[in-house]
Amino acid sequence: MADEKTPSYEQAREELAEVVRRLETGGLTLEQSIELWERGEKLAALCEEWLQGARVKLAAAMAQRRQPDVPGDSPF
Repeated sequence: MADEKTPSYEQAREELAEVVRRLETGGLTLEQSIELWERGEKLAALCEEWLQGARVKLAAAMAQRRQPDVPGDSPF
């Protein structure tokens, strides 16, 4: 998920907040507003993707914790 082109969750969230602030401030042309809205939609989707990935990792970690240790499964 995190390559050099993809912003981190925090970066995407920060930029999304800035997009919302600029849209709420107003004073933009229709074209500028549409461009910002589209960028905001992409950022929101990216944030959701990051959060979904975190949910999957958390669920896997929680499931692993609930699994009883199976004898012979440990290297020690």
